[in-house]
Amino acid sequence: MKIIKLARNTAIIAVFAVTVAVMSGCGGVSDAEMQQLQDLRSEVNSLQTQADQLKDQRASLEKEIADRNSKLQQCEKAKEETKANLSKMGM
Repeated sequence: MKIIKLARNTAIIAVFAVTVAVMSGCGGVSDAEMQQLQDLRSEVNSLQTQADQLKDQRASLEKEIADRNSKLQQCEKAKEETKANLSKMGM
């Protein structure tokens, strides 16, 4: 008799615990959680925009560096030609 009561009480407690767990899990998303999600999405979008701007700035700087390196090479070439011409003239 005690075993039957113990089993019945254990079953009732288990059913109650499962019911509470299921009901708390099915509550949906609260307004605060939805606001946090929207805030996170806007932050992600902001960071993505900032990352894109930085990529554009990097590309611009790399182009500027390439242009300056090209001019430097032209100057070096002109310098070498000038040295060669001066040595031909005997100076």
